[in-house]
Formats: sequence, C-alpha cells, structure tokens
Amino acid sequence: MDILKKIVGIILLVVAVVVAVHTIVEPLYFDSSQSGSGNSEGVWAIINPLSAITVILGLIFGYLRKRDADAADETTVTREFLTANTIFFGFLFIGIMFFWNWFNLLSPAFNAIGPDAVALTWIIVDAGLPILAGALGVHLLLAGTEE
Repeated sequence: MDILKKIVGIILLVVAVVVAVHTIVEPLYFDSSQSGSGNSEGVWAIINPLSAITVILGLIFGYLRKRDADAADETTVTREFLTANTIFFGFLFIGIMFFWNWFNLLSPAFNAIGPDAVALTWIIVDAGLPILAGALGVHLLLAGTEE
C-alpha cells in the first residue's frame, strides 16, 4: 500500500501543479472576452479529465485518511483529525462543483445557469483543487516517514 500511496501522491502533486500553473498563466495568452473557441479550451480538454481523476483519487485517499483519524481513540480534537476532515470534505465540495460544471460543459442542452455562474464555479474549482491535491499528495508521499 505504501508504493500505491506514493504513486497517487505523485499524481496528485503533478495535477495540482498543472492546474495551478495553467490557471495563473492562462490570462497571459487567452482573452476570454472574445467569442468563439480559443487555445485555452484545448488545454482544458486535457486538464479536465486529469482533474476528474484527481478528485476521485482525492476522495478515496482522503476518506482513508479521515477514517484512520476518526478511529483514533482520543478525546480531544487533534491536528490530524482536523486536517483529514478538511481535506476529505474539501475534496467532496470541489468534486461536486467540478462534476456539476464539467457535465454542464459537456452537455450543451443544459442551460439552467448563465456563463457568469459557470465562470465563477471554474474559478473556485481551479483555486481549490491544487491546494487540496497538493496537501494530500505531500501527505501521501511522506506517509511512513514521519517516525
């Protein structure tokens, strides 16, 4: 299981860096005020499936960490308990927002929300996913080395 945790940790860190960097540099080369498809959509078409995998892995490994923290027989709230719960429920929140917005993007028939709401949701996802994936990725890479 340790090798699997390290592999997942690397995947989470790589996707966290890719999403964070692309979110920051995208405005430098893509003007979102212009109508029509641009260079940015092709890049996001690659990043979004990677983000979906990251959300799923984050939920699985975040839940395992939360379960271990919840199983500890301590009467006080520990730092690990808070961290594990924050990461798990953070991934749950980002996952709901991500898949809702991504399925909206994939289905042109869905038009219950306007473009401003879609853009705001992507901003929240693109800011939150790298933080959560990076934190869990580092934890998984360092798992077993804290002793």
